[in-house]
Amino acid sequence: MSDIIIENRHGQLKETIHQGGQQKYHEKNAEQGKLFVRDRLRLLFDDDLQVEDGAFANCMAGDLPADGVVTGIGKIHGRTVCVMANDSTVKAGSWGKRTVEKIIRIQETAEKLACPLIYLVDSAGARITDQIEMFPGRRGAGRIFYNQVKLSGKIPQICLLFGPSAAGGAYIPAFCDIVVMVEGNASMYLGSPRMAEMVIGEKVDLETMGGAKMHCSISGCGDVLAKTEQEAIDYARNYLSYFPNNYREKTAVAEPKRPADFEKSIADIIPENQNVPFNMYDVIDRIIDEGSFCEVKKLFAAEMITGLARMDGQVVGIIANQPRVKGGVLFHDSADKAAKFINLCDAFHIPLVFLADVPGFMIGTQVEKAGIIRHGAKMIFAMSEATVPKMTVIVRKAYGAGLYAMAGPAFEPDCCIALTTAQIAVMGPEAAVNAVYANKIAQLPKEEQAAFIQEKRDEYKEEIDVYRLASELIIDDVIEPNQLREALTTRLQAYMSKYLLFSERKHGVSPV
Repeated sequence: MSDIIIENRHGQLKETIHQGGQQKYHEKNAEQGKLFVRDRLRLLFDDDLQVEDGAFANCMAGDLPADGVVTGIGKIHGRTVCVMANDSTVKAGSWGKRTVEKIIRIQETAEKLACPLIYLVDSAGARITDQIEMFPGRRGAGRIFYNQVKLSGKIPQICLLFGPSAAGGAYIPAFCDIVVMVEGNASMYLGSPRMAEMVIGEKVDLETMGGAKMHCSISGCGDVLAKTEQEAIDYARNYLSYFPNNYREKTAVAEPKRPADFEKSIADIIPENQNVPFNMYDVIDRIIDEGSFCEVKKLFAAEMITGLARMDGQVVGIIANQPRVKGGVLFHDSADKAAKFINLCDAFHIPLVFLADVPGFMIGTQVEKAGIIRHGAKMIFAMSEATVPKMTVIVRKAYGAGLYAMAGPAFEPDCCIALTTAQIAVMGPEAAVNAVYANKIAQLPKEEQAAFIQEKRDEYKEEIDVYRLASELIIDDVIEPNQLREALTTRLQAYMSKYLLFSERKHGVSPV
């Protein structure tokens, strides 16, 4: 009889825990288009969680099933992955003492297993009533962020943001490799709109202050804007396929695919006039395996394109200027965007391909006040430190410090190749002639000025001719645009055995 009672109690308790919070909170989530946390996990993993630890946390308190967080281990594409997932039906997913302990433990498990860790975030932040137990101590909430930094570059850390990530909890996404935010529901902020009004008198709505669109397009705290939770989960599963389980492993090589078929070739895409924009995505599509581009930070600093792809099945990271947006000029945000992506790829042995069509860095008072020198240095620092295979392609122009930022010859790329359309110079012909001959031009009769300017521009173009650069061994090869994919895939295979210790030291001092 006692065995039956114990069995019934166990079954009832487990069922209660798996149901999460009260029905009204499930209904509220449904109205917002949000899934229950355990339904999210079923979509994320190949076959739901295999292992769940801490399900009985706080089980003696009737209103805190699992203490508002699910932690465990499952499989994605057959690979072991750890997960932490807030349950917003339990105290709005807020953190208590045992919540924090569970998160810390799954981080420690991920480190021991050397496997990826995914954070499914939907939390109102800390429970003020539990602050002494969960906030300040050595195993308090701060340890979560400490662990994230410790794990950074060791294992992939992915954040899927389905709801709020408030106050200190906002640093979970901040310390992840990538943050996917669901439009309309996801948000992150250090102080809520109500707090902002109370403390600094600012009246602002949540979407404007910390919504998904804002963070993915303006602040850069978000990397991917998903329209639905299913889209966010699908992105995470695909993104993970480009990465090894940990930094000791190499990325998996997929079945090679040819690029998609297009009517126009690369040669047809790139205008002869250096000042006429073109779409760099068209070039990318013609050199990578069909359907393999996984873009990161598409909406943020769109003058710079960053994304993962495959070339003959091998994973690569693409860093490309986009002439269609701001002429491809580098700004402080585009430098930050590139720097983090370079660090991400270098940490997990992903070769880098730079596609340069860059007039240089932006100039002017506004960008100087925004710290463009410091931000530009951050990109150059990250690119210099990267020890993975680096292939640089001068697609069209590479002027000034833009050449340096895009892994120019001085920065030890494994190759710096140029298309026949390429120009490398301190500045373009128009600016150069104006800088050198401005006074002389002003002294010439008006009817002679145009001819003189054209003559000097032509002389300058001869000076920076791509074949002259190749003859001086500045450029390793000059190739026809339509040969670019073959040239890159051949070189990539040759470079995969590369090993380089950049510098014997503890660590550099990054210009952050």
